[in-house]
Amino acid sequence: MAGGGSCTSFDVFCFQPGDTYSSDTMIDLKKHHVPDTYTDKIALWTVKALRWPTDLFFQKRYGCRAMMLETVAAVPGMVGGMLLHLRSIRRFEHSGGWIKALLEEAENERMHLMTFMEVAKPQWYERALVFTVQGIFFNAYFILYLVSPRLAHRVTGYLEEEAIYSYTEYLKEIDKGHLPNLPAPAIAIDYWRLPKTATIRDVVLVVRADEAHHRDVNHYAADIHEEGKKLKDSPAPVGYH
Repeated sequence: MAGGGSCTSFDVFCFQPGDTYSSDTMIDLKKHHVPDTYTDKIALWTVKALRWPTDLFFQKRYGCRAMMLETVAAVPGMVGGMLLHLRSIRRFEHSGGWIKALLEEAENERMHLMTFMEVAKPQWYERALVFTVQGIFFNAYFILYLVSPRLAHRVTGYLEEEAIYSYTEYLKEIDKGHLPNLPAPAIAIDYWRLPKTATIRDVVLVVRADEAHHRDVNHYAADIHEEGKKLKDSPAPVGYH
């Protein structure tokens, strides 16, 4: 039951009460970090370059696009959280809540993926593409975070901005009747505490709001590094999930 901490009627998806939440859909979706440094411009150009092959391959198949997007989006939080975790152990210091914040982000993105797997039903070649892209992106982002956490977080911030755009286009296609507004998967109803009558449109709305929160968190982290500070000295914005 939604928010109740028990399983669905199919006895497949189980969440503790603290693992479910109601997404804040009132967040500003139009916020954009204007690139004012060379590093920011590199981050933005990198993300724009990554968008082109995605548009070419998926075009209007927004369910499959969302699935691919989330396999990539789930990587940065895990990489950042893992590296901060190891640094905390090495240096015997606290993280200011950033380990928890980034791992929460990774888990949230993973739940996005689990939801859209129910919607898209990917073919074998799309699964193979996911495997390939994840392998490349994980290693590239791992190296990037070691070299420049500031650039890594800025790239993630811009990736989330692109995610907001993609989900907005997804909503437009549903509203125009070009895509079916099917009932929401049970996992989404449980995870976001949605009503049992929720539809895919409701799911896209809460997922888009999540991406906006991730956008703000990662741009904030990049700003901290840009000011020459350490993340641990600025409390992490935890608790928005």
